[in-house]
Amino acid sequence: MIRFVLSAAFALSIACPASAQTLNMMKSIDAPHYDAQRTTWGPTSDIVNMFQDTLVALDWDGRTPIPYLAKSWTVSPDGKLYTFKLRDDVQFCSGKKFTADDVIYSFKRLKSPEIKGPYAWRAGEIKELRAPDPHTLEYELIEPFSELLLQLTMFTNVIHNKESVEALGKDYGIKGADGTGPWCFESWQPRTQIVLKRHDAYKWGPSMYQNKGPVKFERLVIKIVPEDSSRVAAMMSGTFDVTHQFPAQFISQARTAPMLQVHPAKPNFQLLYFGFKTTRPMVADKRVREAMSIAIDRAAIAKGILLGNADPAFTIVDKEALDHDAKTAEIVKEDVERAKKLLDEAGWKPGADGVREKDGVKLQPKVYYTANANSARVAEAIQGYLRRIGVGWQLQPWDSTIAAAKMAEQDYEIWSVTVPYLSAGDLMNIYFDSKNIPTPNRMNWKDAETDEWLKLGRAALTEADRAKYYAMVQQKVMREHLWIPVLNINMDEVVNKKLKGARPHMLYQNTFYKGLDATF
Repeated sequence: MIRFVLSAAFALSIACPASAQTLNMMKSIDAPHYDAQRTTWGPTSDIVNMFQDTLVALDWDGRTPIPYLAKSWTVSPDGKLYTFKLRDDVQFCSGKKFTADDVIYSFKRLKSPEIKGPYAWRAGEIKELRAPDPHTLEYELIEPFSELLLQLTMFTNVIHNKESVEALGKDYGIKGADGTGPWCFESWQPRTQIVLKRHDAYKWGPSMYQNKGPVKFERLVIKIVPEDSSRVAAMMSGTFDVTHQFPAQFISQARTAPMLQVHPAKPNFQLLYFGFKTTRPMVADKRVREAMSIAIDRAAIAKGILLGNADPAFTIVDKEALDHDAKTAEIVKEDVERAKKLLDEAGWKPGADGVREKDGVKLQPKVYYTANANSARVAEAIQGYLRRIGVGWQLQPWDSTIAAAKMAEQDYEIWSVTVPYLSAGDLMNIYFDSKNIPTPNRMNWKDAETDEWLKLGRAALTEADRAKYYAMVQQKVMREHLWIPVLNINMDEVVNKKLKGARPHMLYQNTFYKGLDATF
């Protein structure tokens, strides 16, 4: 094993020569593309946020929107009209000057039927976008959106250059993409590496950074290194400077390694869950769904697989997140005997091989997930627990570049991802609104009450009303056992000690975010 690790590090060192002007980063999985408007995928977001910007940035506290491309804003008393004053000193990597027209184009594209943006709801229900002058934007909504400013910090809402989009066509986000970020898109070799170069004109970094730009490095090279042992070896050898996907089982070694530092992202909300496609007969009965949820030992999974780098999750929304409802903590109670009883009541009886059957069908649901270390190990552990109650999970891992497309299909019963989110409302609106069927509402959950409560939460003009309606949604979807919440995953950024100022950010698994203060 030692020989393998050393050889892996040697190979990586050849592929990625050290340079004082190059920052070398690792990721474990790649994205299908880097067009932010056409995906929900975290591996797209962290790269997009480096070369494209949003109107509003999210401060380190994970709750406070602060000025970015918009230097200020006002909101009308009815919550429907936002007037943004835009910076007049911003330009794209191509040299094109940034104006309100770019914002209008970007949001119209996001909302267009051609794009079918899965996260288009993050921009609210737009009635009209107007530009009284090149650096003023009037953003008028059909109805109030209580978290609009928070959502405008997300990668879905980055600003695009129309000229770049139209010039590249179907290759936009693949062969290139123009942006106003501190880095510029240079090249992408799928499953191999992404190369970004410094945006020399950039000087409009948000106030959360000491350095407003440009960045301190000429290039940022992000290598895709799927193997856990290879990423460990590469960091230990000094071949790479930073990664936020250091294997959890080796974090304790990283903390004691003389050449490394571990920076936890605080706050951080990342839920590893397994969801049920409720329109599939095998999991249509909520008793079956509850049985699977209460038959597993989350604490043992957190300790044995994540080695304490995660907390057991019994609720969908983390207790520290905005608008978490405390009552949901009493809904999921682990109980193997009750799980067996629920399956009996639902008509699933043990077969000769121990797997339950009903009407000639075995209780063997297909389970889709991304073929990364955490998801695979957790899926295998749950598969083992569920054998005790007569459920035979059929595991199907997919490469990260095609996992999103596969999960958009209908031919499976259960899927798993680790979802980052900002608040209860953020998570609920992503997954449980029927407008988001078939993705990201992969449950095919279509419920009039849920939709109405989400709408009322989004349109709330007070924090109390917003929290009330989002609590109602949390309680309902938890009682329906639409998901198996498993773990709240810690997120750590591991850096070489020579790298200073690389404070991790929690925004949608970004950690590095803009990297403006990073320097050797």
